[in-house]
Amino acid sequence: MVEKYMHETQQLLSGIPSVDEILKSPRGIDMLRRYPRRFVLQGIREGIDQRRREILAGRSADLSEEILFAEIEKIVEGLSALSLRPLINATGVVIHTNLGRSTLSARALENIVRVSESYSNLEYDIDAGRRGKRYVHIKRILKEITGAEDALVVNNNAAAVLLCLNTLAKGREVIVSRGELVEIGGSFRMPDVMSSSGAVLREVGTTNKTNLLDYESAITERTSLLLKIHRSNFRIVGFTDEVSIEELVSLGKRHNLPVMFDLGSGSLIDLRQHGFYDEPAVQDIVKSGVDLTTFSGDKLLGGPQGGVIVGKREYIEKVQKNPLTRAVRIDKLTLAGFEATLMDYLDEEKAVRTIPTLRMLLQKPEEIRARAKKIVRALKRKLGESVRIEVMRDVSRAGGGALPERDLPTFVAAVSTETMSVNELEEALRKGNPPIIARIKEDSLILDARTIRDRDIPILVQRMTSVLSLQE
Repeated sequence: MVEKYMHETQQLLSGIPSVDEILKSPRGIDMLRRYPRRFVLQGIREGIDQRRREILAGRSADLSEEILFAEIEKIVEGLSALSLRPLINATGVVIHTNLGRSTLSARALENIVRVSESYSNLEYDIDAGRRGKRYVHIKRILKEITGAEDALVVNNNAAAVLLCLNTLAKGREVIVSRGELVEIGGSFRMPDVMSSSGAVLREVGTTNKTNLLDYESAITERTSLLLKIHRSNFRIVGFTDEVSIEELVSLGKRHNLPVMFDLGSGSLIDLRQHGFYDEPAVQDIVKSGVDLTTFSGDKLLGGPQGGVIVGKREYIEKVQKNPLTRAVRIDKLTLAGFEATLMDYLDEEKAVRTIPTLRMLLQKPEEIRARAKKIVRALKRKLGESVRIEVMRDVSRAGGGALPERDLPTFVAAVSTETMSVNELEEALRKGNPPIIARIKEDSLILDARTIRDRDIPILVQRMTSVLSLQE
């Protein structure tokens, strides 16, 4: 018996095609055409080794060549897959930091492709026929929209704040209210950013109350800047008081000190007409007379990642001359996407329609409900009564440190089944292709229609059907 088993095992092992045979086969040639050669070779070797182990362990149920090729191609696909890939955001969090924050508008994407597939006048003055500056491409439109004298864009808002502080306050004191010393995502704390810039932090007031006298009493010959920070990712409520930017600007003028406002998220439209009263528009801050204002390009603004600095020309010019500006400058792709995004803001009504972040944040509940119903109907047609699926009311969030604690009424598709746990369902969707990122509430998987695009629905339904059908 042992000899017979060993003979059969040897026959099976000898029947495995060699690496060279697989490479020269039609399937091997096709894989070489579609995937990098090194990954094809690695996949073939791993597939062959896996087949050998199965034979020696007596576990292989199907030893056909077709199964072997399928296993090899699956390995090669995994090796060749790009790590950064698109997914479906079904969480309802619009500016989801972990999922890439804002999605870009069609106009921004078209301009990125148009500029990047060719040479461009990134730093070339076409009219003068000589070297130019990359920042001219967004200065004009930022000045037009915000009303500022000048503007500059760097790679993110933390860099914008760091650059301004390093330029205006290195080795000197910056006065900030204790209640505004925020921590942003990734454990980046404002005191740490200030320390890295070389500025010296001078805290005033208390956590919940700071008044104008606190600022004025702290001013000395070492003071170089008054800094206000918008609490865009948290709220202090109850017995509170803070100094307005207008009061701070007036104080700065009396003492000949520049005033800077870090807005964090930064909105270029008046959100009050949409019911959001805690998020000031950049234009209103500029009108207050503040010397420098910084904000993000990829949060409420809805563009690519960037840190925008707008304000008085004399200070912007100083910041631009700082050697650190080159270290945090943006590339042509960001410039192309950002300029195109800003163009839509010349017509506020158009911006709300065309910029995905604004559209998702400000869409009407009945629009979200209609999309949720569409998802539920499509799933029920595919899955029948084997799965419980219903439209439910819920709440979404803006995310990205914007509009904190603000519940956005939404409608979701709630899914549950007895064939698998809600955690197993969430994991299966998350690990598939494309990944679907959802949330769990009680015993249901929640698919929030606010952040699910219409073109995502067929893919979502197909993935859900595939996962749940395997469990029947």
